[in-house]
Amino acid sequence: MTQAAPDIMALGHEVFQIDTRMAGHTGITAGYLIRGDRPCLVETGTAPSAPVVRDALARLGVGAGDLATVVVTHIHLDHAGGAGDIAAMYPGAEIVVHQRGARHLADPSRLMAGARSVYGDALDRLFGVLAPVPAGRIRALQDTGTIDLGSGRRLDSYYCPGHAKHHVGLIDSASGDLYVGDAAGVYIPETGDLRPATPPPDFDLDAALASLRRFAALQPARLLFSHYGPVTAVAETLDRSAEEVRIWVQHTREARAAGLDLDHAVAMVGERTRARYAENRPAADPAVAARFDAVGGTASNVEGIMHWLDTTGPGRA
Repeated sequence: MTQAAPDIMALGHEVFQIDTRMAGHTGITAGYLIRGDRPCLVETGTAPSAPVVRDALARLGVGAGDLATVVVTHIHLDHAGGAGDIAAMYPGAEIVVHQRGARHLADPSRLMAGARSVYGDALDRLFGVLAPVPAGRIRALQDTGTIDLGSGRRLDSYYCPGHAKHHVGLIDSASGDLYVGDAAGVYIPETGDLRPATPPPDFDLDAALASLRRFAALQPARLLFSHYGPVTAVAETLDRSAEEVRIWVQHTREARAAGLDLDHAVAMVGERTRARYAENRPAADPAVAARFDAVGGTASNVEGIMHWLDTTGPGRA
């Protein structure tokens, strides 16, 4: 029996949640090890998280020559920023990503330049630098695909845009776990809140809702959120995720129609969201919300929705 460390949680079916400690925070970003004949890591976390992940895998009995596969749900830096470092630490592992993200893992220069323009000097503290992954070790997934976990067990991948154009969901044939990345939003375990993840430039409401319907059709036993942790109330949670994204879009649409600039739209949507959550539960520790702002902040969400409204044309918007 594996002795779990504070950053490791056993979830059954030889699945282990690893707190990747983004920017030193606990309980904000998770990677998952599926241990078996062909051990597989789902999500690497950020580049500075790579040593944290390596140490967790070692505690779980997975050494440098043991890891068979690393798969990321998408290439945003809180999910795949450590891909290059993890690839170097585990030289036999295949790195799996949707085809739209593969070239950015091989040559991250454009991705990093874009992130630098958004985060400035905070980029190093939050995400670090994505190191290139050798192109020959990258397997690019089509819109569906399969990852062999050994002994007949597999991860089936399904393209699920809306949050990002390079996003996949992954369902485990043995456990029924569905790795949702950011496609179902951000789950805050301390409060049970769900907030959407709608950053620019890829957010698309129709695609996001279609991805949630696809998740529901897969009938998973459990949702494993990269932010953060397992959820067993699958149907209810997916319904709430769809409701939240619709509400955030509606609030942002109203702010846009009122002629508010981005800063004022963010303030309006943020205030409405806080008031709506407060109706349903006692006020949460402000530190919890502040911690999750790094991965699902109001400003990023509103900016992404504004971008979508600006580019879809009057018919859809």
